[in-house]
Amino acid sequence: MTKKLHAKTIAGAIGSAAIAAALLYAGKRKKRNEPTQPGPIPSGENPETD
Repeated sequence: MTKKLHAKTIAGAIGSAAIAAALLYAGKRKKRNEPTQPGPIPSGENPETD
C-alpha cells in the first residue's frame, strides 16, 4: 500500500512541476512578443521637430 501511495505522490509532484514550468514558459514567451516601447499616439497635430 505504501508503494502505491509513494508512486502517486511522486507522480503528482512531477505533474505539478510540469504544469508550473509550462506556465512560466508561456508567460516569458508572451512578454517577449510584446513591443518594449509603444509607438506614438496619433493626435492629429503636426509633430514638432527641430
